[in-house]
Amino acid sequence: MTAERRPRVGHIQFLNCVPIYWGLMHSGALLDLDLVKDSPERLGERLVAGELDISPISFVEFLRHSDELVVLADVAVGSDGPVMSCNLVSQVPFEELDGERVALGSTSRTTIQLAQLLLRDKFQVNPRYYSCPPDLSIMMQEAPAAVVIGDVALRAALYDAPRRGLRVLDLGAAWKDWSGLPMVFAVWAVRKDYLAANPGLVRDVHKAFLYSRDLAIESVDKVAAQVARWEEFDADVLERYFTTLDFSFGPRQLAGAREFARQVGGQIEVDPDVHIEVLGPEA
Repeated sequence: MTAERRPRVGHIQFLNCVPIYWGLMHSGALLDLDLVKDSPERLGERLVAGELDISPISFVEFLRHSDELVVLADVAVGSDGPVMSCNLVSQVPFEELDGERVALGSTSRTTIQLAQLLLRDKFQVNPRYYSCPPDLSIMMQEAPAAVVIGDVALRAALYDAPRRGLRVLDLGAAWKDWSGLPMVFAVWAVRKDYLAANPGLVRDVHKAFLYSRDLAIESVDKVAAQVARWEEFDADVLERYFTTLDFSFGPRQLAGAREFARQVGGQIEVDPDVHIEVLGPEA
């Protein structure tokens, strides 16, 4: 890649994106990027503000700014069934949450909309929601249920819930059961103005992500073993997690994304028939 400056590219600081990062390191592509690590909500804000050129962004935030962004095909964070790290955790049956407080982890955008949708339409309840930092212990003191994502949610499902007798609803699995479609939690997107000015560079970055993802998945046992040295999860758990996640964004994922947009159109200010522009790696 040759450019006046390296593309400013976001990277989510959760375990779910470690395979992408590992692949970038081992493919050598990391040297061609000005990589910015942050939480999902902050990366989305920075992409929309023009502080980043290409970044993962919560799918809900993409919907809110779809006129400014283009999705990179076949790279995303999603699930085609269980996701393991986007969970509704509850001290009571989900059907008993009508009128109850439900804490919404502040690092999540898409997952909280999915949780509200499923509680309303699947479980027929209308809780009272409030946002707070994603600390499960505090959440469970203040409310009977909480929505958490990322490492907090993975820890909750594997360790906290069994120890404390909590119920866990895997929201990826619940969406698949309810809709029959994959769930897309985050997409990689490029700003339209950056794409117009640097089409070749965007294509190179896109190809680097696809190659890096494939490299990591082919070596997922090595990725899991290396990450387990520094995390509380063992290698077997991490390998199962990394292979449970769906890092693709093809026709089925696009169909799931469109259905999600249609379903949440009444909850947030987005067009339920929003146009999702997708850029192929050869474009």
